[in-house]
Amino acid sequence: MNKYLAELIGTFWLVLGGCGSAVLAAAFPELGIGFAGVALAFGLTVLTMAYAIGHISGCHLNPAVSFGLWAGGRFAGRDLLPYVAAQVAGAIAAAAVLYLIASGKPGFAAGGFASNGFGELSPGQYSMTAVLVCEVVLTAVFLFVIMGVTDARAPAGFAPIAIGLCLTLIHLVSIPVSNTSVNPARSTGVALFAQTGAVGQLWLFWVAPIVGGMLGALVYKAVAGRD
Repeated sequence: MNKYLAELIGTFWLVLGGCGSAVLAAAFPELGIGFAGVALAFGLTVLTMAYAIGHISGCHLNPAVSFGLWAGGRFAGRDLLPYVAAQVAGAIAAAAVLYLIASGKPGFAAGGFASNGFGELSPGQYSMTAVLVCEVVLTAVFLFVIMGVTDARAPAGFAPIAIGLCLTLIHLVSIPVSNTSVNPARSTGVALFAQTGAVGQLWLFWVAPIVGGMLGALVYKAVAGRD
């Protein structure tokens, strides 16, 4: 059970740190964190947890990562559903804590609550097709990087840095498009507390990242050859 608990705690931190920066800090322009600050916050959550729990669970924190690593032959299928359940539970718990904190401010309204969406729920009003393509491609790149930096032939000890920076870059690209998911658990947790139609659009933020994650892992296997 240790690895499942590690995944729950790690995903809790990802959602609390990443979405928390958007809901709490980015709401105050005078703090100056903006999109770049939120992007960095997500990257830092993964970087810090990769060093903290990578040796326990592999630090997936993301159903798309788990599915991708499974497709790439790096993860046992028997652990797939328990990992996903732990990740979603951690994300929901973090969103609940974040809601409790945020609602302590006078006049609080959850609004989008850092949720993901397309059309009217996209920060830049991007279409469903644009968001779908963005999420598939960026999650594919994310898994390609994860597979590469955790390859036995890659320099040891630097994988968390590369993965964290990759996630930061992904957010810098796609926050205006979809508010950046590339992670079904992250999308699910905050959507449950949003005052929008985010729950109705959750299907895309499960399908696209998982498809993209598996695609990226398979492409890496084809490019890299042996592990």
